[in-house]
Amino acid sequence: MRSYNFATLPLPLPFQRSLAALYAAKCAPGGGWDSVRTSEGQWYVVRPFARFLAGLGDVPQDVDRLTASHWAAWRLSLPARTGGYNKYSVVAGLLQADARLPRPVREAMARRFTWEPGREQAFRPEEFQEIRAAARRTFRAALLRIRENAGRLAAWRAGEVPAGGPEWLLGEALDVLARTGDVPLYDFRRVVRREYREALGGGSAACTWMRLFLSRKEAAALGVLIVMELGLNATTVSELPLPKALPGTAEAGMPVYRLRLEKRRRTGHRGRYESRNLTDSGADSSGRVVTEALEATAPARAALAPFADVPDRLLVWHQTTGHERQAYLRAVRVGQFGFGVDELAGRDWARSVGLAGSPLRRLRKTVNVLHRREPGQNTQDTHDSVYVLTEPQVREAAVPVIADGALDAVASAGRTVFGARLTDRPGERDRPTATADCTDYEHGPFGPPGRGCAASFLLCTACPNARVTPAHHPRLAYLHQALTSLRGALDAAVWEADWADGHARLADLRVRLGEPVWSAALAAVTDDDRAVIAHLLQGDYDL
Repeated sequence: MRSYNFATLPLPLPFQRSLAALYAAKCAPGGGWDSVRTSEGQWYVVRPFARFLAGLGDVPQDVDRLTASHWAAWRLSLPARTGGYNKYSVVAGLLQADARLPRPVREAMARRFTWEPGREQAFRPEEFQEIRAAARRTFRAALLRIRENAGRLAAWRAGEVPAGGPEWLLGEALDVLARTGDVPLYDFRRVVRREYREALGGGSAACTWMRLFLSRKEAAALGVLIVMELGLNATTVSELPLPKALPGTAEAGMPVYRLRLEKRRRTGHRGRYESRNLTDSGADSSGRVVTEALEATAPARAALAPFADVPDRLLVWHQTTGHERQAYLRAVRVGQFGFGVDELAGRDWARSVGLAGSPLRRLRKTVNVLHRREPGQNTQDTHDSVYVLTEPQVREAAVPVIADGALDAVASAGRTVFGARLTDRPGERDRPTATADCTDYEHGPFGPPGRGCAASFLLCTACPNARVTPAHHPRLAYLHQALTSLRGALDAAVWEADWADGHARLADLRVRLGEPVWSAALAAVTDDDRAVIAHLLQGDYDL
């Protein structure tokens, strides 16, 4: 429950009351702001808007006194970035709910807010691996610690630990920790009781509650690993419900987890809810992080079992100190436990391992743009325009691809363009072939020099050594006709592989000669031409 004092806004009383009424309607069930976090975030936008209006020479007395000039000035004061756009849309959406808002102001609000998408860049491969290694070190150490102490607790509860010794006292302290969220303490000082202090190894967090529970930073490291696998934003990971293994998969030794995802910002959009399946098929599989997350948070969920209205969240952590509990008012809490992960927790974890700032947002872009290469809870248009086209690594990677494509296009054009030379008469040294004359049979482009040409007869139409005179036109026109007929008799893939390039070159020759010459060539085809082409297509022609 949160309260907001609109009397503190530097605006006239009627305007304060109008904003309070609009705010209350938004916070009511079905109003659009369905969580305390949302209403709190909007409050931090409304206050700057109120201060801006108060700084104007003509402060509007109420919503109905707001002018298009007021709104234009507010618009120009905002940065042309994502943050400015968010403030613009929040205030506009709030004020538009008031029927008294003047029409010129509504028209001004309807004008497009031009803004630059986020300038965050994806991590380079070496940076990505560094973050992954750091997150794995943090979470792996926590998992092994919890696994070891959970084993000790199970042995103590099974009566396998002799009574009276240090191991028995440690087991008893772990039992109290598992049931209450803390080891045995003196009530008046919150200090570990003397008889358990030596068995636990001290009274620090590492010696007490961290034996069975994740810390806030360790939960943040786990959140980082989940983002690296799924490419989700921090809020979605923070609110990720407890995954369930599909029936029979865990018993078969390869659990398949169904993840239920929600992106609350897409209210009313068909893409707000989705599900994904992750399979734990081994140490490097995407589902392994879910298996280990369930194991690491199992003691916390067991300690929370007696409580009512416990959030259905995968990420659960134990508070560190009373001071930290007061420092994170937006965190969801039940008793000594917190839920989820946010950018602030990501930043604190990153700094603890020598990294600069929370990596969560940039990791999401890295995974969706460079690894998954598909939208992650976004439309395809948003994915392309906001994430892909603004990423320098994508542009860098596109350069050789575009260059290769251009080279392929040139090569393809070379294969399908008639390459022989058209002449009026044969040269003195030209050697006749089945489809053209050859000026240099020993040094062609399709074989080693000095060994003679062994290329297919179809390649004569692509060879710069070939010469085509009017005497060759009928035979080549008939060959084009025969290849066209062959297309209908062969499998499409076979024809494309064996005959398509030659057919394209002959089609190019047809365009160069013109339809009248081509028609005359077809009319002049002889029986000898037909016999030669038949032998060529059958592969038994002998020069």
